[in-house]
Amino acid sequence: MDIKEELFALKDAPYGDFQAKLVPNIPRDLFIGVRFPEIRKLAKKLAREPEASNFLSDLPHKYYDENILHGILLSEMKDYDACIEAIDRFLPYVDNWAVCDILSPKIFKKHKVALLEKIKEWSASEKTYTCRFGIEMLMSHFLDEDFQPEYLEIPASLHCEEYYVRMMIAWFFATALAKQWDVAIKTIEDHRLEVWTHNKTIQKARESRRLTPKEKEYLKSLKR
Repeated sequence: MDIKEELFALKDAPYGDFQAKLVPNIPRDLFIGVRFPEIRKLAKKLAREPEASNFLSDLPHKYYDENILHGILLSEMKDYDACIEAIDRFLPYVDNWAVCDILSPKIFKKHKVALLEKIKEWSASEKTYTCRFGIEMLMSHFLDEDFQPEYLEIPASLHCEEYYVRMMIAWFFATALAKQWDVAIKTIEDHRLEVWTHNKTIQKARESRRLTPKEKEYLKSLKR
């Protein structure tokens, strides 16, 4: 199987134009234009082929669509240690929010203790999308039954000027407000976040359907 040929066979040029507008830091000629459902079908097919291992080792990729495919393949890995190793190889080459956010390994749910330590490591990275990925994994796995108040300190303590990191911190705290209001609201009340991130958190939280009108009104009063 020639993976590039498989991707180009699924090319949808208008969709590539659309994607390029959503991910403006990547040149248009690096978008093949494959729709996500088609890439997922290809990933399912590829997972049974020996080429998958070679593809995951062949970094960096040229095309955005190759990176999306890579992220989907990693998300389906069954072995936690192998998955972590593969993610650590891949993260330095992640250069946009869409590829970062497609990474969502299912196996993480079964390894919360080890995952938390990796999250702390990723979140402390100076690489924009490694840091973003760490915060996103914290949001995905530690705001529900495994939540501890001290976990909020991981993103709250970050001081980063990168837009896509600040947006993820705002997304994290907006989600925390919806799921753990009594604890998360203290971060907003105490002005722990930088002004831009603080206000973006309030904006995103007030747009959520999971908060009550009273909570949204209170958040409005805390805007800086």
